[in-house]
Amino acid sequence: MALFNYLLLFFLFLVCNCTAEHLGEFCNKDKNISSDSPKSANIDHLLADLVSKTSSNGFTATSYGVGEDRVYGLAQCRGDVSKKDCSSCIQDAAKQIRQLCPNQADARIWFDYCFLRYDIQNFIGEVDTAFGIFYWNVENVTDPETFDKDLGALMDQVREQALVPKNGGLGKGKTKLTPFVTLYALVQCTRDLSQLPCAQCLAIAVGNFPVFCEHRKGCRVLYSSCYVRYELYPFFFPQDSSNSTGSSGKYLRAVMHP
Repeated sequence: MALFNYLLLFFLFLVCNCTAEHLGEFCNKDKNISSDSPKSANIDHLLADLVSKTSSNGFTATSYGVGEDRVYGLAQCRGDVSKKDCSSCIQDAAKQIRQLCPNQADARIWFDYCFLRYDIQNFIGEVDTAFGIFYWNVENVTDPETFDKDLGALMDQVREQALVPKNGGLGKGKTKLTPFVTLYALVQCTRDLSQLPCAQCLAIAVGNFPVFCEHRKGCRVLYSSCYVRYELYPFFFPQDSSNSTGSSGKYLRAVMHP
């Protein structure tokens, strides 16, 4: 497959509890800085600002500093989570990103409930799918043809929701596969994106389904500009108490570098 000719991929098995866990990070080794540099100090100021503002409104895109030491940052919570969970997630993200990427001026971190990034280059408003993280269930569905049809229809529905301005880039929904099994899906763009870039990012993310997630019981695609996920159990809020397969099971993970 041509895609794999230019991607570097790493795989591992894991058990996914699908709560507010840390899903991955990216530390750009091409943008190393010293811990006592002005850029590093500006990152600390930026992170404090991101935590404060995002905890109250769920999203912040801002910058700190002047000239060549200026740094840009973005933080966003998943649109369905509570302010309390959002605040807790963003605080954890700001703390862990400095621990995981202490000497990088370009860093991103993904959690189930939130995403945070900063860079010395202005990325705000631009689609970024150069680095990606993929999770997929190791188990296949029992009726692939019907499942793919229902998944495609649900994904079209939630992607349309995400493009409605009042929804802030969030789309979510569910569909009954059988009387006992429900398929759930959620997509979200970062709120700095306008309608067209959001649509482009979601199209690229969903376009990875045949590569990583074909006929799988669950899948996540995480980019710096958007997020896509489907499962055969309820994972977004408000929680659905209807009958469904409730176990997340084992997942494979792939990390994509350009």
